[in-house]
Amino acid sequence: MLFHVTIEKAEDGWLVAEVPALPGCVSQGRDEKEALDNIREAITAWLWAEDQKAFSARPAKPGAQPIVVAV
Repeated sequence: MLFHVTIEKAEDGWLVAEVPALPGCVSQGRDEKEALDNIREAITAWLWAEDQKAFSARPAKPGAQPIVVAV
């Protein structure tokens, strides 16, 4: 999966990485490599949290077996 990421320098010198397609998915790093490593981790966590919210909000269907698919 591919996502566009924006990186901006904060006033304190840290680089702030954000994924516009995933509201609230933000991370930071001392340099570009660290910021990108951290935003990759944040993307994974964001997607996992959204999946958990959607799954728990969905009514269970009798006999339906949930299957996890890695992407």
